Amino acid sequence: MINMNRNNETILARPSDRELLFTRSFDAPRELVYKAWIDPQQLAQWWGPNGFTLTTKDMEVKAGGAWRFIMHGPDGTDYKNRIVYIEVQEPTRLVYRHAGEEGDEPVHFKVTVTFEEQDGQTNLTMHMVFDSKKELDYVIEKYGADQGGIQTINRLAEHIARERIVFKISRVFDAPRDLVWRAWTDPTLLPQWWGPKGFKVTYHKLDLRPGGTFHYCMQSEQGQEMWGKFRYREIEKPNRLIFINSFSDKEGNITRHPGAEQWPLEMLSTITFEDENGKTKVTIRWEPINATPEEEKVFADNHASMQGGWTGTLERLVQFLEK
Repeated sequence: MINMNRNNETILARPSDRELLFTRSFDAPRELVYKAWIDPQQLAQWWGPNGFTLTTKDMEVKAGGAWRFIMHGPDGTDYKNRIVYIEVQEPTRLVYRHAGEEGDEPVHFKVTVTFEEQDGQTNLTMHMVFDSKKELDYVIEKYGADQGGIQTINRLAEHIARERIVFKISRVFDAPRDLVWRAWTDPTLLPQWWGPKGFKVTYHKLDLRPGGTFHYCMQSEQGQEMWGKFRYREIEKPNRLIFINSFSDKEGNITRHPGAEQWPLEMLSTITFEDENGKTKVTIRWEPINATPEEEKVFADNHASMQGGWTGTLERLVQFLEK
């Protein structure tokens, strides 16, 4: 078992003159940390030193598969990269070799990433072995690989901290994407299924455009009223909706959760729609925005409740699409 630093620091060691060893402990489940290494959307949030961004060209995470990507430097320089996976053991281990893109100056090294559970945390090691001392010295001198590695792992830590708060749920619907998109955006369709089980929409006004709103009132079987509001940020038909979700009053003003004063005032909601052979996969990403640490903790502690609420809502959408 590896003894890890518990002070939220990334530690760099030099086991030999051709090795770099990065270690860090994360206050997060192993599956969450592992997923951040194999999901292109998450990699785009943290991979690379400070100031770098990432574009993935293609990715196949399996032994013999490859990940081809471009790192965009803060000065505008693009760096093409290709790694080939040697070993993939989810969620404990990744082994790959950096091979470089054809036509680029080759820099070859092998990387072993391990994910170890310990006391509810995840211990990460990233062990880089270069073909020679000369190649390691070269990437340190030209690219700052040692400090760049520390910055990259630090960015991963920041990303993991955000991901711990985020709530996600997905479901595949036996319906074409255009129809599912309409169910979320058509003012005559959305009110027919929106809301948890036991509620019905009794009032709604939809203005579907960036900057527009969906203002609605739901009523429970016992007659309790609950007002809500979407404020649309992005509308990319038929792929993605992004809006800020909040409770509201009859006039459309933002209000607190009627039963939880510490609940975040605003939620950033990202809904994606993916075609899967004639069916549609809908993924909902929900996270607090402009929230206090206390509100973020309340949100993170109530993922199970959100799972139940969203499951009921999506079940209503299933029934609606089957009509």
